[in-house]
Amino acid sequence: MKIYTVFVEPETSGNIGFLARSMKNFGLTDMVLINPCELKDDAYYQAMHAKEVVQNASIYDTLDEFFSDKEITSIVGTTGTPGGSYNIPRIPITPEELGKKMNVNGNIALLFGREGDGLTNEELEQCDVLVSIPTSDEYPIMNITHAATIIFYEIFKNKKSYPIDNLDVASYEDKQVLTQLSESIISKLDYPEHKERQANIIVKRIIGRAFIAGRESRTLRGTLKRINSRINNSHEE
Repeated sequence: MKIYTVFVEPETSGNIGFLARSMKNFGLTDMVLINPCELKDDAYYQAMHAKEVVQNASIYDTLDEFFSDKEITSIVGTTGTPGGSYNIPRIPITPEELGKKMNVNGNIALLFGREGDGLTNEELEQCDVLVSIPTSDEYPIMNITHAATIIFYEIFKNKKSYPIDNLDVASYEDKQVLTQLSESIISKLDYPEHKERQANIIVKRIIGRAFIAGRESRTLRGTLKRINSRINNSHEE
């Protein structure tokens, strides 16, 4: 498993250093910066003994460019403003749940949003799974590096406890095919437009949260193809 810690449009170079320091505490070395602010001296100063994490950070203009270049298999987004049961795009899991599910091989992108605004709705919808930290209602939004430290700890704790085996994880393209097949089936169910969109998001998130294996994805793909074919044939009769 290769985990990329992705900071989307960081506004303060010092926070880049703090994030690098937290990463090194938990054995993470691959930092990615998307359209970042200028890297000033405080980025290296705040990194302390993790200066090399900042120095070796990969920089991209857009998330899509990064996803394609690193062949990302799973996209994990973080949010400080989770939704309830009726806000489908923002239904999250806890860091503890994430740590237990990530015992797979593959290239995983862990996205952290802008210091002020976090990830956009469009960016969140690209994610396979969302993670949010339960906090007090009186002051729910955490500093990005504090939130990152909690998430890193849960991943590290489970990685140390349960060594990763050679599970063949589904690729990003595999999951796209599953999502497209599901969308094709759902489109034939005569749902109102808003319900169809919600159903599509739910299916994408279920597939993402499962960190589905390659063999599982191939079996599910065959099943969905048969379902889609049966529906098409029944419509033709």
